[in-house]
Amino acid sequence: MKTAMPDAAFADRPTIDVPVGLGTRSYQVTIGAGVLAGAGARLAALTKKRRVAVVTDATVAELHLPRLVEALAAFEVTPIILPAGEATKSFAQLEALVNALLALEVTRSDVVIALGGGVIGDLTGFAAAIVKRGMGFVQVPTTLLAMVDSSVGGKTGINTPAGKNLVGAFHQPAAVWADLDLLQTLPMRARRAGYAEIVKYGLIADPAFYLWCEANAAALLAGDSAALAHAVAQSCRAKAAIVAADERETDDIRALLNLGHTFGHALEAETGFGGSLLHGEAVGIGMAQAFRFSAARGLCPADDARRLTAHLAGVGMMAWPRQAGIAAEAAPRLVAHMLQDKKMTADGLPFILARGIGDAFVAKGVPLAAVTAFLEADLDGTPEN
Repeated sequence: MKTAMPDAAFADRPTIDVPVGLGTRSYQVTIGAGVLAGAGARLAALTKKRRVAVVTDATVAELHLPRLVEALAAFEVTPIILPAGEATKSFAQLEALVNALLALEVTRSDVVIALGGGVIGDLTGFAAAIVKRGMGFVQVPTTLLAMVDSSVGGKTGINTPAGKNLVGAFHQPAAVWADLDLLQTLPMRARRAGYAEIVKYGLIADPAFYLWCEANAAALLAGDSAALAHAVAQSCRAKAAIVAADERETDDIRALLNLGHTFGHALEAETGFGGSLLHGEAVGIGMAQAFRFSAARGLCPADDARRLTAHLAGVGMMAWPRQAGIAAEAAPRLVAHMLQDKKMTADGLPFILARGIGDAFVAKGVPLAAVTAFLEADLDGTPEN
């Protein structure tokens, strides 16, 4: 196991700092190799308490918890280890975590650390939002997807049988520490799932970044440090700007981050939120579907939809629902899942569609009959279509 560097040595290692500007609730995303080694000094700047709870899962605990505990040698660290997997984002595990924190007699001035991927980050953030009506927490993402998406922006929550993330709260972290060294243990499948959220930022509003992704995806997925640092930093900058402009998704700005998610969440619900389809995999398919649907409605050049589908396939990602084992007869069920989406309003369900690569927009009033007809055709699609 890699030994944590002392804070003095860590200070000489380069980092990229991305501010999330939210007035008195502003915080910083610190990105770089070895960031975790400076956890002691960083935590001391956030709280006067000399104790801290670290929430993680069984898989991450074995890989990374000792490194964090060593870095927090000046603190009394209490690990809270939960089961690994999407099923942990549940009422049962939320109750267990809340009870564990209350048993530690935490106060609002305590800070809890979320060490893990999006599941641990979302669950811990939600618990922090409701324990004592709000306590501080730090995100230490251990997956690529969490580093570029779920750890930034303050969306927290759990899943229910009705759908994904339907119960939760907006609760911003006090800091995000994105240590690129933690990605060395990440399986390729999880790297590809995280890449979906990276390429998303180019598709939304940055065609130049999308071009960079096409040229550098292979190096990024292979673990090239420079490519990783650039991709994580650029993604966090893009998300930070959107969050600062529309923190609670009230002005159709933050909603753009849901590109691929309306389709993707329905695919996840159809597969039972299990390990057969990772969130990032579902988002990848969902983005390809959003572009194909846009093209089918005459909003987007068909070549852009084909280009995205080909790019995802070229880096080993799924781009068609059938690749996730979802057959054509699932179309009505997928629409039913969409109607449970948390973005549903009295005006209907908004979709994030595209006029082209780098030009996503919020589409309202999309006829569900058109969505159903598209899904029936798209679910019959194959990589050769």
